[in-house]
Amino acid sequence: MKKAVIGLNIKYFTRAVLFGVLQFICLFLPYVNLNGDKLNFFKIAGMLAGADGASRLNVVVYGTIVFTILSFAFVVVNLISKSKVKVQIWQCLQAINTAAITILLFSTKTIVEKAGLASGFLNRNLGAGYFGGLIFAFLTLIFVMKVNETNTGYIVLTIMGIIWMFPILWILLTALRAEQGYYVGYFFPKGLTLSNFTKLFAKDSVIPFGKWWVNTFIVAICGCVLNTLIILATSFTLSRTRFAGRKAFMNVLMIIGLFPGFMSLIAVYNILKGIGLNQSLVALIIVSAAGAAMGYHVSKGFFDTIPRAVDEAAIIDGASRLQIFTHITLPLSKSIIVYTALVNFLAAWSDYIFPSMLFGDKQSSYTVAVGLYWLTDFRRIDRYYTQFAAGAVIVAIPIVILFIWLQKFYVEGLSGSVKG
Repeated sequence: MKKAVIGLNIKYFTRAVLFGVLQFICLFLPYVNLNGDKLNFFKIAGMLAGADGASRLNVVVYGTIVFTILSFAFVVVNLISKSKVKVQIWQCLQAINTAAITILLFSTKTIVEKAGLASGFLNRNLGAGYFGGLIFAFLTLIFVMKVNETNTGYIVLTIMGIIWMFPILWILLTALRAEQGYYVGYFFPKGLTLSNFTKLFAKDSVIPFGKWWVNTFIVAICGCVLNTLIILATSFTLSRTRFAGRKAFMNVLMIIGLFPGFMSLIAVYNILKGIGLNQSLVALIIVSAAGAAMGYHVSKGFFDTIPRAVDEAAIIDGASRLQIFTHITLPLSKSIIVYTALVNFLAAWSDYIFPSMLFGDKQSSYTVAVGLYWLTDFRRIDRYYTQFAAGAVIVAIPIVILFIWLQKFYVEGLSGSVKG
């Protein structure tokens, strides 16, 4: 009979132990196949220690070995005497171990080639010891978290977070990569530099990235302010007033919103060209504002949650509809205002389809989305790919800052609209 321990789910303990032991055994199985020789983790670590060329990524191999052994040690410790604290330590060690062995999938090529152990190394040269260790590391982590009664959602998010981390890490490392070229065959750069960022803003650069960034900022700010005002005004009107044709108007907006926006691109472009506004930032702002009212649904749902008694009391005191909107409704709706502004800012900041059609070959009017895509043309991609990655990182910075700063209001805005 299994002995119960407070705070632990012993039902999964046996499986956690089994996979922990199997991962430890994988250290002695082939990690890589170099020139026909199948070498385990310990042999590779010894060869790296004695190699003339050393990569800073060697620490990942050593770390994988160390944390696998430490994790196995806590398997033994918990077999002898289980406790909540010991399992928590085991979970932390296993999480680090899992991250380390996952990184090896992308760094082994750089490690063995820098040490002069192989040339033209491919991931198909990784052995059963590595792939077995990778699989058992994740399985061990999952079942240790279950033993520790970690919420299932956290387990899923942990695994997905590790997976999602690599595209972000890849674009950042590419932006810092000293070696030029589109494809280099390895994940971690051999050299790091900030020159890819500085070249974007150099005066003699053929890439007017600074101009593109300013263009995008102008369009995003103007679009954010205009669209937010239009959406909030439309939402307040549809939420607080009753007039003939109200439901029909809402149904028409909903039906029009079902059709993708690009269906009207050619017609809109020809109209703008006819009035002489094509290839201008003003056209982009006007088109964005013209269709803003169709995004009223979330804001209206939030306004519906505000009691009508507040409006009625204000009307008795002699307030107009405009005064109710500006002095009562908006101060009570900070979260939905932030949500609406953030969504509209991001939409303008990352828009590509319409700007690419509108601006054509006029580079001085490009936004960053259009400009960065221009860099990926087959005639330029090999030369400017690392600068493209640097530009992508710079473009992401404002979005990340906004989300970190305003995420509380973003969630509150969504939850408030759902309640409505």
